[in-house]
Formats: sequence, structure tokens, C-alpha cells
Amino acid sequence: MLNKGNNGSLTAASQQTSSKKSKIVQKSLLVLAFGLFAGAAAIAVVKPQEEPIIYQASQALDLPAGITPLGQKSSEPFIHETRIRRGDTLAALLQRLQVNAPGLQAFLTYDKNARSIYKLYPGRSLQVALNDKNELLWLRYVHTPSSTDQEQAVSQWLEVRPDHQGGYVATEESLAVETHAQMAEGVIRSSLFGATDAANIPDSVALQIPEILGSKVDFMKDLRKGDRFRVVYETYSHNGQPVGAGKVLAIEFENQGKVHDALWFSLDGKNGSYYDFSGAGSQGTFLRNALKFTRISSTFGGRRHPIHGSWRSHNGVDYAAPTGTPIHATADGVVKTIGGQRGYGNTIVLEHHSGYSTLYAHQSRFAPGLKQGDKVSQGQLIGYVGSTGWSTGPHLHYELRINNKPVDPLSVDLPVARVLTDEQQAAFESTVSQYRNQFAVLKGLDQPVLAAVTD
Repeated sequence: MLNKGNNGSLTAASQQTSSKKSKIVQKSLLVLAFGLFAGAAAIAVVKPQEEPIIYQASQALDLPAGITPLGQKSSEPFIHETRIRRGDTLAALLQRLQVNAPGLQAFLTYDKNARSIYKLYPGRSLQVALNDKNELLWLRYVHTPSSTDQEQAVSQWLEVRPDHQGGYVATEESLAVETHAQMAEGVIRSSLFGATDAANIPDSVALQIPEILGSKVDFMKDLRKGDRFRVVYETYSHNGQPVGAGKVLAIEFENQGKVHDALWFSLDGKNGSYYDFSGAGSQGTFLRNALKFTRISSTFGGRRHPIHGSWRSHNGVDYAAPTGTPIHATADGVVKTIGGQRGYGNTIVLEHHSGYSTLYAHQSRFAPGLKQGDKVSQGQLIGYVGSTGWSTGPHLHYELRINNKPVDPLSVDLPVARVLTDEQQAAFESTVSQYRNQFAVLKGLDQPVLAAVTD
């Protein structure tokens, strides 16, 4: 009985505890449900925000220059260019340029104003401009990339345009080229020209070095392996393309431990000469020779005339050289006469200062564009060796005259370079400082060269 009673008491207590837990759970669920309901009610009563206002703006931008809008025709021509190759013909060039211009080839063949088209120099360029209908606007042949016209470097070309009557018209045009300064450094390994080739220095510049420093360095005997030189020279460009090289502006040559230098300096802004960095003339007013490479075939004085056979006075020096060898002015001057002179053949006479004049005879042809009254500079090309007049073979007959009296150019004391005035010396020193700094850069030094050793 006692056990039963005890069991009953435990059961009642257990039921009571369970009932309490049930009530707690119910209350919790009610609280949770109420919370959810209250939350939902709160959400339901919150007014949604209005949609943000969106602003739209647009701006039309102009296209960059040179870009044609879609659907519009470009007014800019189509430029085609080709380089002339060895063996090219005019027909091959026009075909390569895809030129469809009826009668153009016949016009270029027969029109006298288009004769320069026949000189197709390999490496030169031929250009055509076409419109959107593939019609020819112009054809240009740059036959002379650079030349000198009244002391200005110019580029010359043939230009052909339609005449709008079914034909064409050809004209010769020219434009000043852009001039730049180029620096280079070379080291003698075997020869001067081997060193200039290795330094990518143009041949026309390399040939000037012995002329400028020939009185200081014997370039046949004095050069040694390891000798070094630095040079600043002119280069020319047309439409961004290099077209040639001009004169040496400054040079510094280290030979057997000695440094020889020179720079081009103009006294009047036009004519100039070479001076060493101290201001002394590095060249005489007159060059001894008008040809770069030659041999003397007849000297000044009496001789038996090779054609007439009689003894006559020979008033100059004859330099044997192949036909076409360039002839250069031996000093600054003015062209007094140019043309044919009986026994002299094609002849140029130059007038210089202080009563000096020079004569260059038997030329095959003259430098293009050279005429009476033109100023020429020392070393400027004036013509080419030939055998015109009373001549038995190609050579240059050269005369030097003082007050119209012939003298022996190989023995006479030639005038020295003119001395700089105080004002010119100040401008000269400024130019020297510029080139010294440039040479210091080539040497890789932090400070410019302060002095140069010369003979």
C-alpha cells in the first residue's frame, strides 16, 4: 500500500510539473506570435519611399581632326608612295601605285616639262594622291631630295596634275628642307673611312674631315689604331624623311695623344670658314686643290702644247681625273663668268677678295643652277671634270690670278684666313662653348671639356 501510495504521489507531482512546462511553452508561443504579429503590423504601416528622380543629359562631341563620320565621304586624298628599285621602269612604278589615269604615261613620256621623270634614281620616292573615286589628284617625283639654292638647302620634285581638260600639266617645285644637327663618334681601327662607316657617318661628311684638318693631320701617314674623333654635322629631312647631309659644324680629333679641333663659323651669317677652338683659321683662304682625288698632269710654266705642238706659256696647273669628277671652289667668291671659252671649253671664273680670281676650264658640265653673279663658298661644288675645248683627255685646268696676272698656285704664298674682330670673337666663344658641351656628352663626362690641345 505504501508503495502504491508513493507511486501515486510521484505521478501527480510529475503531471503537475508537466502542466507547468506546457503553460510556459504556450506563453512563449503566444509571446512569439504576438511579436511576429506586431512586427508584421509595423512593416505594414511603414510607407514605402518614393522612387528617386533620375536626370538624363547628353552632349555631342566633335570628332578629332582627320576622322570622317560614318556615312560621309572624306575630302582628304589617299596617298600612295613607293620607293624606286634598281631596274624599275615608269610603267612598273605606275602599276605598283595602282594609278588609273588615262594618258598619264604617254604624257610623262613626251612632255618636255616632265623630263626629270626619266632619271629614276634607286631609293628615291614616287607619290600619288587619289580621291574617293580613285581619280588622280597629283603625282610627285622627289628627284633631288636636297640641294643648295642661294645658300638654302631645298628639296626639289616634279609635280604632275590633271588640267581638267583631259590632259595634264607638269611643273618643277622646290621647298626648303628641315635642317638638324647630328652627333657621332668614331674610333680608328684600320682607316678613317672604315671608322666613319662603323659610326654610320655619311660619306659626304667623312670626305670633309681631311679637308678641314688636313693642315694638322696627315690622314695617309699619321693615323694610329685607337685614334678617336667626334663630329657634329648637318642633316636634312623632308616630310620627316632623311634626304641627305650637309657640312661639318664641329669636329674634335684625337691623334697620337693630341687633340685637334675645328668648327664652322660665319662672319656675316652667310659665308663662313673653319676655325680651331682658339679662334685661329684652320684653313687658308684658298685651298691648294680644287679636286679631292687627282694627280698633276701638267705644271705651271712653259711647255710644248699637246695639240698645237709649239712652245707656249702654261698659265695654270692641269689635274688629270676621270670625266665627272666633282670640282670645288678653292675660296669664297662670286661667279664672274660661266660658259664656253674657245680653247678653255666650259669654264668658270670666280672673283675673290683683294684682287684674287680663279679659273676652272675644260668642264663637262656645271653645277645645276649655278649662274653669273652667284656667291659660292670655299669647297662648294661648281662643276665636273671633262675634256671640252682644246683638250686631249679629261682633266681640270686650274688658274690662280692676282690682279688678273696668272701665278703658280702650287708655290705662291696663299692668304691666311681673316682675323676675327672683338665682336665676332664674343659670338665665336659662345659657339665654341656649345660644341664643347656636346663633345663632353659624347665622351660620357659629367663636366664639359675646358680646353683642347692643338698644334
